[in-house]
Amino acid sequence: MERRSFLKLAAGAGGATALGGGLAAPALAQGAGARTLRFVPQANLANFDPIWGTQYVVRNAAMLVWDTLYGFDSKLQPQRQMVESEEVSADGLTWTFRLRPGLKFHDGEPVLAKDAVASMARWAVRDPMGQMIRAIQNELVAVDDRTFRWSLKQPYPKMLLALAKNNSPCSFVMPERIAKTDPFQQITEYVGSGPFRFVKDEWVPGAKASFAKFDGYVPREEAADWMAGGKRVMVDKVEWVIMPDPATASSALQNGEVDWWENPIADLVPLLKRNRNVNVDIADPLGNVGSFRMNHLHAPFNDPRARRAVMMALSQEDYMRALVGDNPELWKSMPSFFTPGTPLYTEVGGDILKGKRDYEGAKKLLKEAGYDGQPITILVAQDQPITKAFGDVSADLLKRIGMNVDFVATDWGTVGSRRAMKNPPGQGGWHIFHTWHAGADCINPAAYTAIRANGDGAWFGWPKSEAIEAARDAWFAAPDMTAEKAAIDKLNKEAMDFGLYAPTGFFLSYQAWRKNVSGVVKAPIPFFWGVTKS
Repeated sequence: MERRSFLKLAAGAGGATALGGGLAAPALAQGAGARTLRFVPQANLANFDPIWGTQYVVRNAAMLVWDTLYGFDSKLQPQRQMVESEEVSADGLTWTFRLRPGLKFHDGEPVLAKDAVASMARWAVRDPMGQMIRAIQNELVAVDDRTFRWSLKQPYPKMLLALAKNNSPCSFVMPERIAKTDPFQQITEYVGSGPFRFVKDEWVPGAKASFAKFDGYVPREEAADWMAGGKRVMVDKVEWVIMPDPATASSALQNGEVDWWENPIADLVPLLKRNRNVNVDIADPLGNVGSFRMNHLHAPFNDPRARRAVMMALSQEDYMRALVGDNPELWKSMPSFFTPGTPLYTEVGGDILKGKRDYEGAKKLLKEAGYDGQPITILVAQDQPITKAFGDVSADLLKRIGMNVDFVATDWGTVGSRRAMKNPPGQGGWHIFHTWHAGADCINPAAYTAIRANGDGAWFGWPKSEAIEAARDAWFAAPDMTAEKAAIDKLNKEAMDFGLYAPTGFFLSYQAWRKNVSGVVKAPIPFFWGVTKS
């Protein structure tokens, strides 16, 4: 039986506890009723340090627990969140921030400027924009309990954008004692000042994570708008219920055993839409950019010819149809690194991803790059529908161009840990992993982690290209939109020629929720404030 037919049969088999083939769903207690919101996230919460890694599932959970100094609104504009006011000197070299009163950590301690200082210092080591600030930093110091100062050697006009952005890692504020943890080591204490507190005793990786309303949280007065405004919590508790099997999650949602499913697969959407108790909608109009990420440190992908060999054979249509099916409204090809339909979108240099796929040309390039048949280790998370679909297509692609595939079927949490390792592939490292980037993160280079090519400071895969970095710097320095577009054209071409990574296409995702749940918004992140359940 084909996968799609099986999923539809299983998901529509009646009850989540009556699925054929041993797909029984867990029995979920209903005692908390309307005061507990049960949510099926995109993947297992295997680790919980939003600075150490960049997995969206960790970032999404962190949004409940930790607050940020600023936050993006739905227009992608930075707005104050923990900050009451800011001042920047006339020469642009000194930023002074004052925290708003009443901020409190979940352990009862007040949020102080020293906490923000330690948190920004840790964040700046791992974040691309933070790294830029750190490179021109004079000092980052607390002035008094509510005021801290960031002085620079040269102006950085995009400071507020850096502190407000919603892509990983975000500038979450933690207590000083936690924020002093080495940025390359995971934290083990999860104390924040956000609208929910993490119930560590109830955390069972692979099964459940719980977040309880923090009664000490004081929301801003403005209306909530994504990460900005007043984060008013309307439920007592949010429970994340891990359900990697889509058919099980579909039945649980239809039966009311869960309330909200972050990313139902396209195959099951028609079934969900027929259920009178379920709402289904596009999760985020800015969509997602698929990614085939290669390790630039180890052969064969330390040679750009090997990376380009993959790109000249890769069919974005294959990846998109494997993920979202035959509905052309849900995907499009994109010979670009930037989000289609946004002002800076460009296809300059993207010819390698267009036209008929050239398998023979790819084989020739691989031979020129010195590929001699060694196993190519590809990490494929089976509990994440996006990566599973992409991984299956890639395994076939690599075999077609004569590569020896070492297909590592694992879970998303393991991928998140293993991709951070620089070891050779045969010693615990990797050659390839799949992921995706929210379209909101790819509209320009500012917060686009995957577009960096600064070697050891770059995202996993650690590409190094002075030409890409120069084009990115030119965008930051651009005085107007014409100059910005010219810089993006150059950046897209340099990244394509270099084989920075291989975009696998642009796609839209769904979300689904019970009709007794209100307040769900379209966004790149599931926001839980303002959500009610009757």
